[in-house]
Amino acid sequence: MKSDSLALPAARSRATDFVALAKPRLNLLVVASSLAGYVMGGGDTSNAVLVMFTVVGTALVAGGASAFNQVIERNPDSLMRRTRMRPVPDGRLQPGESLVFASALSVFGLLTLAAGVNLLSAAVALATLLTYALIYTPLKRRSSFSTVVGAIPGALPPVIGWAAARDGLSNGAWVLFGIVFLWQLPHFLAIAWIYREDYARAGFPMLPVIEPDGRSTARQAVFYCSALLPVSLAPTLLGMTNAAYFAAALVLGLLFLGLTLKFARTRASADARRLFFGSIIYLPILWILMIVFRA
Repeated sequence: MKSDSLALPAARSRATDFVALAKPRLNLLVVASSLAGYVMGGGDTSNAVLVMFTVVGTALVAGGASAFNQVIERNPDSLMRRTRMRPVPDGRLQPGESLVFASALSVFGLLTLAAGVNLLSAAVALATLLTYALIYTPLKRRSSFSTVVGAIPGALPPVIGWAAARDGLSNGAWVLFGIVFLWQLPHFLAIAWIYREDYARAGFPMLPVIEPDGRSTARQAVFYCSALLPVSLAPTLLGMTNAAYFAAALVLGLLFLGLTLKFARTRASADARRLFFGSIIYLPILWILMIVFRA
């Protein structure tokens, strides 16, 4: 009886670790972006089965990509305070079983999209997975430019949703891609500044690590956030949204830019955190505005 009572919590603990490997909370925004792309692409929201396959397929592929990332980065992760308690660097899960889990999530996700939605959405999801796991993740140990490269797979989820809705890609899909691509840069630069000591300890040549004064980090954050502002207004210019969206997105973008300028001026960790949390709020609100004020 005693062994049985110990086995159940152990099994639950392992299950929790496998779930953590997929980073479900972090991937909520990925799924939301895919769903926004589906709606903005004119997808049939009354088709619950198609919506479910789109969401589940995207979530599984995103979880698989996250799991691959944690396996590949297990050694540097063990050196960072922020990541050392993750299941693989902490030794609670072994790399081999974690790779099997990552592969299973990815394959099931791609099959869900291919069989339940269309081949194009699966192809975009595959491109997201490969660029994230095979290009961005190894590049993080070699160049600060990895942040820009990593923004490419990070910006593809709304394109998956658009492809699911239309079985084709057009200008609207690439506008959504551009919004998420540009949004990610100030978001990740803020994270890199907050955890610059951790990144240095693990050997990641992030921009705040190789240029500790933070001026380049601040300049780039302002540059990308400034570029985001006109791109975020493009849906109205393309006839995807109405004037109310344009006005609301303009105000939202200026507020986001204000946070970025404040960080650039002070380069204080507190302002970097405000920028980070502001970025987390910005994107879901923009998706909501876009959907509510569709043309």
